[in-house]
Amino acid sequence: MTGVAEAGSLLDAMLHWARVDSTSELWLVGFGLAAQSTFFGRWLLQWFVSERRGESHIPIAFWIMSLVGASMLLIYFLMRGEPVGALGQSVGWFVYSRNLQMILRDRRGAVSLQTARPG
Repeated sequence: MTGVAEAGSLLDAMLHWARVDSTSELWLVGFGLAAQSTFFGRWLLQWFVSERRGESHIPIAFWIMSLVGASMLLIYFLMRGEPVGALGQSVGWFVYSRNLQMILRDRRGAVSLQTARPG
């Protein structure tokens, strides 16, 4: 019976730490932590790639991680009813989408130029 009591007290401690009242809300907090980890991970990626290249560089994966992390955080904030966070992430979402659109447009243009040149 001790294991059940310990599990219950661990769950209670997690609920208290996360300032939530139910396990479903705790899952939402876990989703929010995963979202924030994805969003933060883009900076680690950018740092790693820049160090490897020996110059500042923002890889396309940075923008993809930005879009995924911002989308996850937007969902989290909307589900938690936090308008300030939702507004902040929605604005960033458009910037990250636009950067990806421009990168893909430039890459398609570069491919078109390479295939149009006589070899």
